[in-house]
Amino acid sequence: MKKMVPVLVALSLILLILLGVLGFKLIQKYTPSKELSDLSQLYQVQGNEIALLYNYELQSAKGLYENGQCYLPLSWVNERLNKRFYWDQTEELLVYALPDQIVYADPGTKGASGAPLLLMKGDEVYLTLGLIANYTNVQASAFDAEEVKRVYITDWGLRKTAQLKKDGKVREKGGIKSPIITEAHQAFGVTILEEMDKWSKVLTADGHIGYIQNKIIGEAGEELTHGTTAEPVYGWTGRDQKLVLAWHQVTSQSANGALESVLEGTKGINVISPTWFSLTDNEGNYTSLASREYVEKAHSLGIEVWALLDNFSKDVQTETLLASTTTRRRLINSLIAEAEEYGLDGLNMDFESIKPEAGVHYVQFLRELSIPCREKGIVLSVDNTVPALYNEFYDRAEQAVVADYVIIMGYDEHYAGGEPGSVASLPYVQDGIEQTLRSVPADRLINGVPFYTRLWTEGTEGIKSKALGIAEAKRWVEENETPLYWQEELGQYYGECETEEGLAYLWLEEEESLRLKMDLVKEHDLAGVACWKLGLEDKAAWSAVSWD
Repeated sequence: MKKMVPVLVALSLILLILLGVLGFKLIQKYTPSKELSDLSQLYQVQGNEIALLYNYELQSAKGLYENGQCYLPLSWVNERLNKRFYWDQTEELLVYALPDQIVYADPGTKGASGAPLLLMKGDEVYLTLGLIANYTNVQASAFDAEEVKRVYITDWGLRKTAQLKKDGKVREKGGIKSPIITEAHQAFGVTILEEMDKWSKVLTADGHIGYIQNKIIGEAGEELTHGTTAEPVYGWTGRDQKLVLAWHQVTSQSANGALESVLEGTKGINVISPTWFSLTDNEGNYTSLASREYVEKAHSLGIEVWALLDNFSKDVQTETLLASTTTRRRLINSLIAEAEEYGLDGLNMDFESIKPEAGVHYVQFLRELSIPCREKGIVLSVDNTVPALYNEFYDRAEQAVVADYVIIMGYDEHYAGGEPGSVASLPYVQDGIEQTLRSVPADRLINGVPFYTRLWTEGTEGIKSKALGIAEAKRWVEENETPLYWQEELGQYYGECETEEGLAYLWLEEEESLRLKMDLVKEHDLAGVACWKLGLEDKAAWSAVSWD
């Protein structure tokens, strides 16, 4: 027994040590960490940077804290909050177009606090949070009294909130070993962002997002929040009746005298758009073929006149022309003066093949042009190709807000220099309408149809094409005794024959193909149909595009 005592003592000591280690590990495991979070690292900011959180998600963009104000980067504001803040880099001018006026600010413009409303830092412009909130219907909260400053921007809507049973630690992650971000106090409660089994992601009253234990969260409730910033109301200068618009290509003053002859045999036209105005340079100058006599004659026939402005000149770089606020203002004033002088009912903008970098300037031009048009009762319409990824920058949704009508040029599916095919197959037209309706209301959308087709000829020198009006194409088919075959899927007749120049073929536009396109217009209850162009059609085409 005496020999066993030391062994038992040793075993007891080992057991005690093991129990101690186990106890220590258990205590360590279940004792909450007191480590504090590194907020600068958590919010990824340093110096005078401000962390931006949009709908509770940390953004890569950073704000700045200067002059006792929170400033947010304009590029981020345009992308996420409000695209109507427009920066004129050339003139260093901030422009905001409201429905009835334009507001301007430059680096010297100060707010009510005496601090500048905007800052220029390298290639970036920063706007005060107050300025943004004045024109944007979001909830904005600034936590700028601490060293690590934060701005929360959230859309209005349903929020889930809860009171706390007691004060609790808010941690970076769901677990008691995670660093502590802040203390949530019972008196203020929390906004619940995400619920899990034992922890919930919350926003605290002192502006931190983290995780808190569910056992200290009381009963939750939902609250519907809404802002006090009124959304701008853009008036509408459109028409209550369904429209049949016809473009009239006018290339000389003498062509204005042909109005009655080109209208002979037409049916149902209530709007004519003469191609009168063509930009000539980057200073906003343009040629004009406007005629008071033409307008008066159209009015006597019950037809409105919406004069067209184009950017087709090779001397016009739209990205340069419209990037200057002064040039836009001069062009707009001139157009409105023309409208008043000649008694125009509307203006039709036909800016084609603009570069992506021109998009923001073009949309701003439309915003600014819409103001005097709205004031003076001038209809503003905008021509667009069918939607595609490469032309999204035309921003049809914003066009539909500021303009009265958005017009789809539902043709040129196949064009000169491209692959042979239909000018406007039925699936192409249908897709163009349906894609545009995703961003444009039906009562503001007009679909354009072609009064022409393309004759393709495949010869020894390759494939070439030329445009033929409906009447001319029908004559070609008859003269060449070309058999026609109906293509159900395309909604068109197709014909081909051998000629001296080679194999010729075409997808014919005529009354039946036009009627199917018009059926789509009616099916989607669009505002109207537009026809390119007067003089190419035959009489049967007008019955096809009639609303009767």
